[in-house]
Amino acid sequence: MSENVIWQNRLADEQDRIKANGHKGTVIWFTGLSGSGKSTVASLVEKRLIDEKLCAYLLDGDNLRHGLCGDLGFSDADRDENIRRMAEVAALFEDAGVIALVSAISPFEKMREFAKSRNKRFLLVYFNTSVEACEKRDPKGLYAKARRGELTGFTGIDSPYEIPETPDLILDTEKTDVSECADKVIALIRKTI
Repeated sequence: MSENVIWQNRLADEQDRIKANGHKGTVIWFTGLSGSGKSTVASLVEKRLIDEKLCAYLLDGDNLRHGLCGDLGFSDADRDENIRRMAEVAALFEDAGVIALVSAISPFEKMREFAKSRNKRFLLVYFNTSVEACEKRDPKGLYAKARRGELTGFTGIDSPYEIPETPDLILDTEKTDVSECADKVIALIRKTI
């Protein structure tokens, strides 16, 4: 980083933002295979939190690839950079007092640990959904493309997914419906904010 770039102090601090929002900023990071239910549950959690007049925002990995991360592919290096950018944005949201819900496959433990290191309050939610179940759902048709060889480096098929070592919550969308999963996430959030 250039020596000309310094951190600018602000007059408002975390306590001012907690007072304004009525809660602490927090990052809830949803990780799991494509089709595991991350975005579906995160979207429902966001809606419920907002309905309760809490300041929440969903940062969805697919949506961020349309803009902020639109220049990235799916190599291991690009996946790491994608998660790095998402972690930095989530840290800004947390600092602003927002409950940031981040939905991203995030296949590598080192990058999930990096994301955690960038935030004061970080909760990791792991979607323990089998490849077979995700492939049956295949909402985007990606598993089918990967099986036909049209996509390479697809997580769960020919690229690894490292199971989180210490998630704060494990959800199984094969056995638990979306609404109950959202309830469990919200219960976890309430303990933090």
